[in-house]
Amino acid sequence: MLEIAPAKVVQIIFQSREGPVAEAELHQFIAGLNVDEKAHLTALAWVGRGAFEPEEFASAVATAFAEATTPTEDYLTGMPHLAENLEAGLEALGIDVAGEEEDLL
Repeated sequence: MLEIAPAKVVQIIFQSREGPVAEAELHQFIAGLNVDEKAHLTALAWVGRGAFEPEEFASAVATAFAEATTPTEDYLTGMPHLAENLEAGLEALGIDVAGEEEDLL
């Protein structure tokens, strides 16, 4: 089960796509997440980039907890294609990204 609201993930996707304009805001938004949300967000990005299969999500979350040595906001904002990875991760888990985007607009 995803322990971060899809709307928060979509917010991160939007901020990530804004590039340098929203970089500080994105960094602060991720930093403000709780520990569970950060681990699930990281696992979601990993599923989206193909490092884990959707059915391995629980294992990805456990790995995110175990290997969290860098602040999540630094790790994720340094990840190439963060927005695309998160969007693909949501879709792989069967979460309607378009519906979440409409709710934010």
